[in-house]
Amino acid sequence: MTTAFDSLDLSGALLGNRIAMAPMTRNRAGAGATATELTAEYYAQRASAGLIITEGIQPSAIGQGYPDTPGLHSAEQVESWRKVTTAVHAAGGKIFAQIMHTGRIGHPVLLPDGQVNVAPSAVAAQGQVYTAEGLKDFVTPRELTGDEVRATIGDFVTAARNAIDAGFDGVELHGANGYLIHQFLAPGSNRRTDEWGGTPENRIRFAVETARAVAAEIGAARTGLRLSPGNPFNDISEPQAELEATYTALVKELSALDLAYLHVMEVGPIRDLVTTLRASFNGPFILNPDTEGPTGADALALVEDGTADIVSFGALFLANPDLPARLKAEGPYNTPDTSTFYGGTEKGYTDYPAL
Repeated sequence: MTTAFDSLDLSGALLGNRIAMAPMTRNRAGAGATATELTAEYYAQRASAGLIITEGIQPSAIGQGYPDTPGLHSAEQVESWRKVTTAVHAAGGKIFAQIMHTGRIGHPVLLPDGQVNVAPSAVAAQGQVYTAEGLKDFVTPRELTGDEVRATIGDFVTAARNAIDAGFDGVELHGANGYLIHQFLAPGSNRRTDEWGGTPENRIRFAVETARAVAAEIGAARTGLRLSPGNPFNDISEPQAELEATYTALVKELSALDLAYLHVMEVGPIRDLVTTLRASFNGPFILNPDTEGPTGADALALVEDGTADIVSFGALFLANPDLPARLKAEGPYNTPDTSTFYGGTEKGYTDYPAL
């Protein structure tokens, strides 16, 4: 029987186990949206994960949706991430950079002067974002032109190349949680009638074309994608009646690209759809399962029963940098302190006690 503690060949990269660290926003970037020495320490401490997937990293200045998040679109940023990848590799780990363009999520005060958030359509999300000026309502974004859609795909490609130049083992494209790729997938945020919208086949085009372009640049074996079907986060609206048709069509197209993996964040009672997507995808399948509270040790059974090849853990990894060892020993576990998760003090970032 395969277990979560067995190794896995991830498209040519040998992972020491099947326990992944899920991407989690940190809001601790340095000046110029750079990674810091603390970033390197944080990820190196967690290098016993079979695979680390970083916090979301914006591919362009206009792709930033939150304060103090890092980028991969300047030479300074690329250089800063080399410290991180070097530290992780020295500790024996593998690390993919998650590339996250937030689209309509964010606010102009977080962007260069004169810029406004962009999206598939000029439809504002309901909700607010925290900024240095306090909470701000999401604004109505500017609809991307056809040429700008292609240019945005180019931004993902450039960021992916920068990630490889910075020493990352690969990249994960963030197509979940209501950010730009997800906004194209969802009819509530994508009301276009051109080649990028109007039908499920057209709404999946941006995700497919971005994955294809990135894979062509850095190699399919170094390109993954994260999805969260039906996830309403960030005011996403996806009709249940269209969900299976949209995502099965998407995964069919992605399978033809021979990507490194598909990473699904399960939100709500969609295990049947997850099973369908797992069967439809021709490569390694990572699952971040739907749970009450942080994903725990019981999720390891998902590898044993074949539901997933890899299970990703979020909050528990923050409080337990040596999580694979604790899972194997069946505890004990440090309790995550959610008050320290975003920015703020270093406690909850690097200072939890070891096993």
